[in-house]
Amino acid sequence: MHVENLTLAYDAGTPVVDGLTLDVPSGQLTAVVGPNGSGKSTLLRGMSRLLTPQSGRVLLDGKDIHQLPARELARRLGVLPQGPVTPEGITAAELVSRGRHPHRGLFGRLTAEDDTAIDEALHAVELTELRDRPVDQLSGGQRQRVWIAMVLAQGTQHLLLDEPTTYLDLAHAVDVMNVIHAAAVSGRTVVAVLHDLTLAAQYADHLVVMGDGRIAAEGRPVDVLTAALLDDVFGLKATVVEVGGAPVVVPDRRLAG
Repeated sequence: MHVENLTLAYDAGTPVVDGLTLDVPSGQLTAVVGPNGSGKSTLLRGMSRLLTPQSGRVLLDGKDIHQLPARELARRLGVLPQGPVTPEGITAAELVSRGRHPHRGLFGRLTAEDDTAIDEALHAVELTELRDRPVDQLSGGQRQRVWIAMVLAQGTQHLLLDEPTTYLDLAHAVDVMNVIHAAAVSGRTVVAVLHDLTLAAQYADHLVVMGDGRIAAEGRPVDVLTAALLDDVFGLKATVVEVGGAPVVVPDRRLAG
């Protein structure tokens, strides 16, 4: 996936993303981080065709995503927006089955291939035993994993995930990141917007740091996430230590008075 000189704005206003170019590494997990208002989610909306660019383009397998028919794009690109709303009363398996819509035939019936994809996706997020449970009866972490299973069941080679760990406690966030990382290990190309710097650094193969609508730095987390960058982009005084080959951010204490 390639983003070329992309400029994005809302209602013809001031650009939120300005002239951004990015090559997304294939078969890896790319995490996009940055302070609030840096353009992370806007970039993902542009990459998923939810927002039409003022200029520039997004190429998927060498083709402009705005030139692809919607059904064909849905067979190539899976998207999980931030804070998706669960339909009332729907079970986990029913929600996951919606990921198969781009593959359904003329009459819209689920095939044996669809059933297999649904079963495999539920197994991947370790929710097979809860397949018939209404989603609104699941915990926050379980609900988020069901949504990720829906995107996995879509069977696309590329995944875009906007803040998949938002509102989750650390244990649930780790569960979700394990699933996302496994998708990348299996050969899928994954781009995830994350707000937790240490979690992003622990799981990402490629880290993109945004500031003021542009890329401030990108590369391996251990190379990118430095105390100088945190101060410059986030305005954060912190120490960066390496744990298990990945950087961990330790903010400096700010004492009152």
